Amino acid sequence: MSLDSMHDLLLEELRDLYNAEQQLVKTLPTIADKVCTPSLREAFESHYRETEEHVVRLEQIFTRLGEKPTGKKCKGMEGLLDEGEDMLSEKGSDTVRDAGIISAAQRVEHYEIAGYGSAISFAQLLGHLDIVALLEETLAEEQAADEKLSMIAEEEVNQHAMAAGTT
Repeated sequence: MSLDSMHDLLLEELRDLYNAEQQLVKTLPTIADKVCTPSLREAFESHYRETEEHVVRLEQIFTRLGEKPTGKKCKGMEGLLDEGEDMLSEKGSDTVRDAGIISAAQRVEHYEIAGYGSAISFAQLLGHLDIVALLEETLAEEQAADEKLSMIAEEEVNQHAMAAGTT
């Protein structure tokens, strides 16, 4: 794709996000199954359902722009998910591994937050206020997921991981 306009750049960002969200839809159930902390499992299951909605919203955005919903391979998300899968396969304390999984998951959330923030900025410049509203809804959910992961880490998982490391 040639980036000759802000519209082209918006489409590029949307395609990246679309593929990133599709990769997450495939991966989140596996992560939820492998964590040992119940509140963390519930957070991943909840975010999986939200992520399915993120895909639907992106499809709506493509339709509103008169474009076919397609994704461009998101290498950034692929790399982040590979690192997360490495963490899932580590040996040792389950709670320490859960703390590592939270860290990996927050890197994913931050990647998405950056992408949605950029897409919002581009859509605003182009006057696509209906699209901005959809993107802002997803951005708010990504930020909430990040905050929930922080809360679970700080109030539960990290404390258990510390205790596991001292025995």
